[in-house]
Amino acid sequence: MSPARRDAEETDGRRIKGERRRRAIIDATLRVIARDGVAAVSHRNIAREAGVPPASISYYFDGIDDLLVATLLESCDAFAADMDALRERVRHHAEWPRAVAEVLAEMVREHRERTIGEYELYLLAARRPALRPAARRWIEIASGYVNDGKGGDPPAVRALFAVLDGLLMQALIADEPPTADELEHTLRYVMQPVDYLRERGVFPDVPGGAQA
Repeated sequence: MSPARRDAEETDGRRIKGERRRRAIIDATLRVIARDGVAAVSHRNIAREAGVPPASISYYFDGIDDLLVATLLESCDAFAADMDALRERVRHHAEWPRAVAEVLAEMVREHRERTIGEYELYLLAARRPALRPAARRWIEIASGYVNDGKGGDPPAVRALFAVLDGLLMQALIADEPPTADELEHTLRYVMQPVDYLRERGVFPDVPGGAQA
């Protein structure tokens, strides 16, 4: 092996190791927040959770705020990937309420602790301006999937996100989180109100199935 190639491989190895360590720190941060709250985020606590030297936190992040921003952005990237997968799975607009209900149910049941951590970070942006651009990234990502990427009426989109936030918050404080079946009815009403009300005899049939 030539010296140049050996140096390149060593550099790549260090880069990969560095990326893994940085990811381990971010994942550890979210676990600590979910378990103990944002107040527990410190260099020592995160290093212990991640299994890395405390100096690693300062090496990869310029302070606690920088670490929190990186953790929130990492959650945004994971959310975008989940939404991409969801869009691939849903083939018709009528399937969206059920699909979203299943995602929400999974968030508050199978991944409850992670969701709590992400929401605590999201709400922390109200007090920590440095986190606000990252927090708004959640809304930007979600908006990109409304109406198959075409967007929608801004007041209607804001109302939809307000309902989703409310459903998640209520589910997180419930003794027994709601199931997808329970969430689907609310989402059907919010996402496709005309169809929902027509099915219940409130609206007469309208040719073409127009939505409000």
